[in-house]
Amino acid sequence: MLLYTGKVDVDSKDKYSRTPLSYAVSIGCDSVVELLLDTGKVEIDSRDNYGRTPLSQAISRGYTSIVWLLLEQQKAKINS
Repeated sequence: MLLYTGKVDVDSKDKYSRTPLSYAVSIGCDSVVELLLDTGKVEIDSRDNYGRTPLSQAISRGYTSIVWLLLEQQKAKINS
């Protein structure tokens, strides 16, 4: 519900430079990843302090459905 208020920064970062998208990916929450992507406002290749992108996290954890969600955006840099 908060996403639809327009008052939420969907790319906010914590002290480790992790975004809501990277947290959702790290726990394998497809539905939240999809909601965040649907806003069109997330930086899909945002790196955390360890250099991990949401795509690299999804691949390393074996979250195939999230990998496809990220690749469907056609904004993820697959070579990053």
